[in-house]
Amino acid sequence: MSEQDLRILLENVAYGENVRFGLLEAVYVDEAEIVRINKEHLDREYITDVITFSYGNEAGDFSDNADTIETDGTIFMCAQRILEQSVEFNTDAATEFKRVFVHGLLHLCGYDDATADQKAEMTKKENIYLA
Repeated sequence: MSEQDLRILLENVAYGENVRFGLLEAVYVDEAEIVRINKEHLDREYITDVITFSYGNEAGDFSDNADTIETDGTIFMCAQRILEQSVEFNTDAATEFKRVFVHGLLHLCGYDDATADQKAEMTKKENIYLA
């Protein structure tokens, strides 16, 4: 996945969700590091594909433009887990990397996936932005 692919996805999500992303980091880590981050910050000790941290202006806080949410953050993605998921879900690796990136962006927009309904809503939005 190229930087241009990431920028296009970012712009599509920003436009669709009426969000302005300020400083955004996309960081790829290995399994050991994602487990460390998960345990240290979320008190969970398992491998996951993505962990998102919002900084500064939290999703949901409004900037000078009352219609636009502004957010900054870091999206940590585990490349090994994403590749495993591409096999599990029978999709190509590039599509799965894009899906996980969009998922992280949606977290920065204020979406959560703690419940089945929330997860379904995020998946629906991921599909829209990947189309």
